[in-house]
Amino acid sequence: MNKAFFIDRDGTLNVEVSYLCEPDKTEIIPRCAEAIRAIHQAGYLAVVVTNQAGIARGMYTEKEMMSVHARIQKLLLSCGSDCTVDAFYYCPHHEKFTGDCSCRKPHPGMLLQAASALDIDISASVMVGDRMSDLYAGRNAGCKCSFLVKCGYGENHAATAEQENFPVVDDLWEAVDKTIGKI
Repeated sequence: MNKAFFIDRDGTLNVEVSYLCEPDKTEIIPRCAEAIRAIHQAGYLAVVVTNQAGIARGMYTEKEMMSVHARIQKLLLSCGSDCTVDAFYYCPHHEKFTGDCSCRKPHPGMLLQAASALDIDISASVMVGDRMSDLYAGRNAGCKCSFLVKCGYGENHAATAEQENFPVVDDLWEAVDKTIGKI
């Protein structure tokens, strides 16, 4: 079985832009490409799991979201072929607009879907995100650890994360380093 780093998108992999739907506004957070390279070198998959409520709200389409994902891959690829994301999973729902679902974080649906499709051992995998819902999704799925990054909205959730015994790190790079050793 594979093991994975499940990575939130906005505020963890790319710079937080509220309801990002324009590829030209996409910017990768420093050291993320290098972190993904280290993830791959350590034998993990890099899997993005992202809530995209803007689709449910009618703010943008799935096609527009996919163009952002393509831009993320292109930016990562510019750092090397071993720096790209292995798969993107997204939840286009929001309970106020589409009703409850099992994929919107903190529910574990996206992680479980990825685990099934990519033969991932969740108990050997890690979740990294900038919101408590990301951490709860990792815990609810059975990940061995969930890290809160201080970038994005993370700084606002650091105290709660620490109270709930989730490790808090500066960024994806530091989460990878704490998981697989010096990189």
